[in-house]
Amino acid sequence: MILDNFPYRMAYFIGLGGIGMSALAQFFKKAGMHVEGYDKTPSSVTDRLQSMGIPCRFEEDLEYLQEILKSYSKNEILIIYTPAVPKTHLEYQWLIHNGYIIRKRAEILGEISRFFPTIAIAGTHGKTSTTTFVTHLLKTAGKKVLSFMGGISVNYDTNFLLPDNLSDPESVWMIAEADEYDRSFLHLRPSIGIITSTDPDHLDIYSDSASFKKGFSEFSSYCKDYIIVNKHVENEFTEHKNKFTYSIDLNSTCYVRSLDIKNAVSYFIPSCMGNTLGPMELNIPGRHNVENVLAGILLGKLMQIPDEVINKAVKTFRGVERRFDIRIKTNDLIFIDDYAHHPTEIAATLKSVKEYFPGKKIRVVFQPHLFTRTRDFMDRFAESLSLADEVWLLDIYPAREEPIEGVSSQALLEKIRIAQKKHVTKEQVLNECLNGNPQVLITMGAGDIDRLVKPIENKIKKQKKIEA
Repeated sequence: MILDNFPYRMAYFIGLGGIGMSALAQFFKKAGMHVEGYDKTPSSVTDRLQSMGIPCRFEEDLEYLQEILKSYSKNEILIIYTPAVPKTHLEYQWLIHNGYIIRKRAEILGEISRFFPTIAIAGTHGKTSTTTFVTHLLKTAGKKVLSFMGGISVNYDTNFLLPDNLSDPESVWMIAEADEYDRSFLHLRPSIGIITSTDPDHLDIYSDSASFKKGFSEFSSYCKDYIIVNKHVENEFTEHKNKFTYSIDLNSTCYVRSLDIKNAVSYFIPSCMGNTLGPMELNIPGRHNVENVLAGILLGKLMQIPDEVINKAVKTFRGVERRFDIRIKTNDLIFIDDYAHHPTEIAATLKSVKEYFPGKKIRVVFQPHLFTRTRDFMDRFAESLSLADEVWLLDIYPAREEPIEGVSSQALLEKIRIAQKKHVTKEQVLNECLNGNPQVLITMGAGDIDRLVKPIENKIKKQKKIEA
């Protein structure tokens, strides 16, 4: 096992329910360490971890923490935290004051990546779907894969994959989603980097758009062999000596020669490095998903994966939970769940819905994520959400943040330029989601709106007598 010389026997996570933290927790659990953690609220992620034998608590409990730590010497314990947890957290403060080793998740992921040839995928949006497709492509090609994904792969029903044997690290490809929040991706030293997009975000961390993009430029400089960059942001990375580009609509190293959409399936013919591939069939909706897959196709060609294997991977790719996730599809109602939480992502999802289900009336239930993001992009959120026919807004999900005066869902609602809009509670969403007979119902956001998805799905199935 790669951790034979690792000095720690226990890992304790503060913020265990984060998707990136949960993948790291699974890695240490598989390595034979004792793993536990804290998170603010239960979620589908913490449910999964607990079913794997990784305890998670939802109260700050110093007495319990001290009890589980006393079985190990201090230098055998690794405390891992995410910057999403406020520094005022009681357990964090106690651990700091008592001299425990505390590391950021990104630092540990970076250390693990030093053992393996690594593919790191960065971008404001598109990185999770691209990471998951790259994982599926390499698995389909028979490669050994250690993958830390930012969402639950539908193909593998997990956000973490580990080969049976890690005794030869050079034969294992580590695939990691490279998170730009808190400049986390700068801890990685990948062999290959992919950059999907650089739309500004996290301006509470980066002072402005220029600083945000500079972070991506620095990330690209750490990619040792080459980088694959979306053609739309290519000019920001002109200094890298080995750069390849992709795009659904611009002439690139890899681009789409033709695209036809039928019954929510994309049929397309890519041209890659001067050669025509395909035709190919992608069974998850959205032009943006075709573009995400293109990045993986280009990677496959650069890695000399046979065309027929790439084609098979595209056709069998089932996507990521909460990424244009069609939960129910009947003649009179389509129910979609989506993780979109940035204005660009929202616009891409709604444009895709209009393209795949033309003429149908769209009701969006959106939960804004973070006060700072809502403040920084208020007008752009309003513009994107106005693409729907009807918008229901939940309160802002604060995560780590305190409220900001003047920033609220009601303030955002007033800027949305459609008549059918309202501010709702979760109870109203569940009780009234089918009122007015929506033709397309979308739940959207990165907070805890995912807790409503299954209850809404069950209600629809019961009312419309759809078999489970």
